[in-house]
Amino acid sequence: MEILTQSQVHGLTTPTTAARKKDAEAKENLWSSILSEVQTQSNTKLPSNKSVLVLGDNASGKTTLIAKLQGVEDPKKGSGLEYAYIDVRDEYRDDVTRLSVWILDGDPGHNNLLKFALNEQNFPHTLVILTLSMTTPWSWVDQLQHWMKILDDHIAGLKIDQEEKQQCQARLTTEWQNYCETIDDLDPGSPIKRTNRLPSVDDELDTLPLPEGVLTTNLGLDVVVVVTKTDYMTTLEKELDYRDEHFDFMQQWIRRFCLMYGASLFYTSVKEDKNCDLLYKYLTHRIYGLPFRTPALVVEKDAVLIPAGWDNMKKISILYENMQSCKPDDYYNDIIAQPPSRKTVSNRESEIQTEDEQSFLARQQQLLQQGQTPTRGESPLRSQPSNGTKSTQRTPVTAGAQGSPKKVDGKLTPGTQSGEGVLANFFNSLLHKKSVSPGSAAAAAAAGGVTGTGGGVGPLSASASPSSLSPRVNVMNGGGTAAIEPVSATDKISMRTDAALELDRLARSVKKDLDFSAAQSDC
Repeated sequence: MEILTQSQVHGLTTPTTAARKKDAEAKENLWSSILSEVQTQSNTKLPSNKSVLVLGDNASGKTTLIAKLQGVEDPKKGSGLEYAYIDVRDEYRDDVTRLSVWILDGDPGHNNLLKFALNEQNFPHTLVILTLSMTTPWSWVDQLQHWMKILDDHIAGLKIDQEEKQQCQARLTTEWQNYCETIDDLDPGSPIKRTNRLPSVDDELDTLPLPEGVLTTNLGLDVVVVVTKTDYMTTLEKELDYRDEHFDFMQQWIRRFCLMYGASLFYTSVKEDKNCDLLYKYLTHRIYGLPFRTPALVVEKDAVLIPAGWDNMKKISILYENMQSCKPDDYYNDIIAQPPSRKTVSNRESEIQTEDEQSFLARQQQLLQQGQTPTRGESPLRSQPSNGTKSTQRTPVTAGAQGSPKKVDGKLTPGTQSGEGVLANFFNSLLHKKSVSPGSAAAAAAAGGVTGTGGGVGPLSASASPSSLSPRVNVMNGGGTAAIEPVSATDKISMRTDAALELDRLARSVKKDLDFSAAQSDC
């Protein structure tokens, strides 16, 4: 067995020690790189000082739009200057921040609150959203000019360092010039393409000049024009006869307006969820530099999306081809004019004013007093005057109210539910009594005073003696109203004669029916 010397053993252990030392140095470099990466990431976290200012008239959809971006289902509208925030997440870095949102009321009396939402400190970190509603396209010109003037006057009154303002304006110019639709092969979540490029001398040498009509008014602020409630386009087509050329005229006008301020344009509908998610992504792209890879959308008339830097007059001129009855240079409100009258939908029903109870009763008492001595066969309620005075014109009455009751035709049955059935039951009960003759039945009828008709007014009289005057009650079967009239002796005799004749006729008719029924039963 060969024994190794000390030198030989030292030679074997030397390489092992060197490898260990090398591994330790590598580990140290690894930790150094990790610490360096963490430090770099901490410097590139999403800032928390960014904000959005939302301007627009009342009922233009400001609160509903921001609630949609927040993911809130039931928005609550405030007044004056509202504050909200939108949670923004960076998926690549797993970082979360809050984007402040200020919503200014459309009432001009609240314009003085604008100083709290846009001031010297947050001016470089603010994006402005201007909202318009598709429900009132004829007011777009006035609204945009109104809010742009308010914004321009407010910025002019801020004590912003001139150099800082020029840097903000240069940034807008450079971002417009450097806009590119090319989708690179990098990972969409890669941070390499995330940071916005700052203006530099090299950029100014390499980039082309701004196109015609672009950024003629540079406020130094990112502006996004949002047209809300685009689902109302179908209503405009049905009710106001809007055609495609009207919508093309509106679009070309607002796109040219956006070119003047270097603004982006979005057509959105919270109701149909159109372009709301894309608007959220675009805001995070413009404010935080997060990726936005959606190209411009101009095919669907109710879902237009035009990022800042994409549009120009040549692309806008494509819309001119569809305009037959108007020209691009026509005055906007001459083509998109306000309708003379618009249908307003109201859930409130028309109110019915009721008459005072005491006034109603007093009027009825007056009518009753006027109708104490009406003519024969007339009811006071039938001749009720409209102006509360006694009327000389009388309402025609039915034949049943002018003498004898209406004659009963046909077979009388006890089950009849009309007034004739009541008479049939009454007279049948008299006929079955052997001791009562038709004459005495007539007298009983006259003494009882019960007569009536199926559809008119019949006399009801009660008399103690033929010579004395007694009240007669006229009954209206339909309304249940009765009036008492004096009856003369002549009228009583006439009524008794009529009753006797009617009883004789009914007796003969019933006897024939009974004989006929008996004959049939014998057969």
